[in-house]
Amino acid sequence: MTQQSQVLQANDQQLVQKLQFLISKTDLDVSDLQQQQLVMYIEMMHKWNKAYNLTSIRQIDDMLVKHILDSIVVAPLLKGKRFIDVGTGPGLPGIPLAIMHPDYEFVLLDSLGKRVRFMQQVAYGLKLSNILPVQSRVEEYTDPHGFDGVISRAFASIKDMLHWCGHLVNTNGEFLALKGQYPENELTDMPAGYVLTESVQLHVPQLIGDRHLIRIKSTV
Repeated sequence: MTQQSQVLQANDQQLVQKLQFLISKTDLDVSDLQQQQLVMYIEMMHKWNKAYNLTSIRQIDDMLVKHILDSIVVAPLLKGKRFIDVGTGPGLPGIPLAIMHPDYEFVLLDSLGKRVRFMQQVAYGLKLSNILPVQSRVEEYTDPHGFDGVISRAFASIKDMLHWCGHLVNTNGEFLALKGQYPENELTDMPAGYVLTESVQLHVPQLIGDRHLIRIKSTV
């Protein structure tokens, strides 16, 4: 870690304190630098949102819960080193996860240029060397090595996710779908050749409603 990266400071230290309080309600281990980066990320999102409409959530305090905590609770559940976040929007959950795992690689895929430009600015401002924002439709994007995990948050149904993203995983790769209520109907409609390997109910402090991580692997 460089000395330059250690002096990153969020503009609003009250937000950092609020984030610290929320993290204290979890089992997560988040360093001071990571807390600063997470708050700087939503500060940038809040600023850009006024002109670029990156997210429907307008209040920055709500972003702490609905974007930051909702993303980083997944961090301990990742398996592997290379991930792609499909339909990432402004970088969710990929950027918070990249902050939590600086030794992992994250490709952040979105079809809208304004979102990709925002993520590029985040990478520069937060000194994140482990994210690669890419503008592409998911069905048109390829990677020669494949990924350990394909992450989807509010991107598509499980059926569509597997249809569009099946070519992105490596031999042992898996699909990680972040859902609200347990998606029983979506799993019933899952195409042949895939199997549910795990469902984890996530605890997100101060978030109203259920959250689940659905882990799926190919059987072929």
